[in-house]
Amino acid sequence: MTPLAVQVVEWLRAAGRVTVLTGAGISTDSGIPDYRGPNGVWTRNPEAARMSTLQDYVADPEIRRRAWAARKVHPAWTAEPNDAHRALADLEKTGRLFALITQNIDELHQRAGSSRDTVIELHGTIHWVECLVCSVRTPMADELARVSDADPEPACTQCGGILKSATISFGQALDPDVLDAAARAAATCDLMVAIGSSLTVQPAAGLCRLAVDRGARLVVINAEPTPYDDIASAVLREPIGEILPALVGAVGEES
Repeated sequence: MTPLAVQVVEWLRAAGRVTVLTGAGISTDSGIPDYRGPNGVWTRNPEAARMSTLQDYVADPEIRRRAWAARKVHPAWTAEPNDAHRALADLEKTGRLFALITQNIDELHQRAGSSRDTVIELHGTIHWVECLVCSVRTPMADELARVSDADPEPACTQCGGILKSATISFGQALDPDVLDAAARAAATCDLMVAIGSSLTVQPAAGLCRLAVDRGARLVVINAEPTPYDDIASAVLREPIGEILPALVGAVGEES
């Protein structure tokens, strides 16, 4: 472990309230590709971003059909939590982890053992579907079972409206209660750890600045540089699946 990583362990040991922000990079070891990395979904196929843009999704039936076809084969259905997810569940058990804010929609944190009360899903979840007209929610599995060549885009069974995964698309407002909870977690922690996020999407990325402005240390763990590296107390570039379990394991050794 590098001297800087050892210092991060000391900060984790001393912290009373740790808030973690995770992005797509924590789930790549589980087989879920990120979006903006060198091999990201949108890097390789910029057109794919249209399926995650609310205006395009609502306006273009073909975009919706492509989105439903993509949902049927989404890697989240076969992915399993990895060592990094499990490390955060272990950190919660030490009593230090106050909130786990995630930009991910895969629910792998919960499946790894993180408490649903601790996880704040900033960008929603792919495991549910929401009607854009009447707001009724249904399980994604139920709606995917309706997708077929004869019905490539299922409509809401309640009102006939457009259905979309219960995730936040570009151009769609975040749930204000969820955002408020995330902001409170950032503003009241003494250590914030941003893991596997490009920190380019707002308002999620701005939570790092909020934490620092309120006196917290910021640690960034990410393979690529981020816009918030310059205000971080430490930046670690090691693979997330290796460094995060090592950090949490070292904290537990002398808890």
